[in-house]
Amino acid sequence: MPSEYAKALGARLRAIRTQQGLSLHGVEEKSRGRWKAVVVGSYERGDRAVTVQKLNELAEFYGVPVNELLPGGAAPSPLGPTPKLVIDLERLAQLPKDKAGPLARYAATIQSQRGDYNGKVLSIRQEDLRSLAVIYDKSPAELTEELINWGVLDPEARRAVESF
Repeated sequence: MPSEYAKALGARLRAIRTQQGLSLHGVEEKSRGRWKAVVVGSYERGDRAVTVQKLNELAEFYGVPVNELLPGGAAPSPLGPTPKLVIDLERLAQLPKDKAGPLARYAATIQSQRGDYNGKVLSIRQEDLRSLAVIYDKSPAELTEELINWGVLDPEARRAVESF
């Protein structure tokens, strides 16, 4: 019988796989047989123990840090919580597409992945801001300032960028 930790680890593995739109057979195909569907499925159910090495290899395959696969919350920050990065979707919809198109498409993708269609705001992670900065060919700090100027990010977001 799987332990609670094995079940939680399996749930994290399944969540990452499904976020990437992969079925178990899709994992096997994408990995060219490196990861067998039956093996990944047994890890996800907690029926089979996964070694640290295999977990690291799975993290590399999925393109995520290994700690994203581990169950449990992140360690609390000694400096307190990082301010949230919250995109004002209503304001974003008012901006010209040539200016805000990449951000709008990125936000729509996140909404789709999360099934979050409240339409008013969208919380993003620091990693999302880094990705957006690459798309806009700016540093995260420069992009944060631009998004604040556009009115889609709260000025409090500057604190989140300081922790980069």
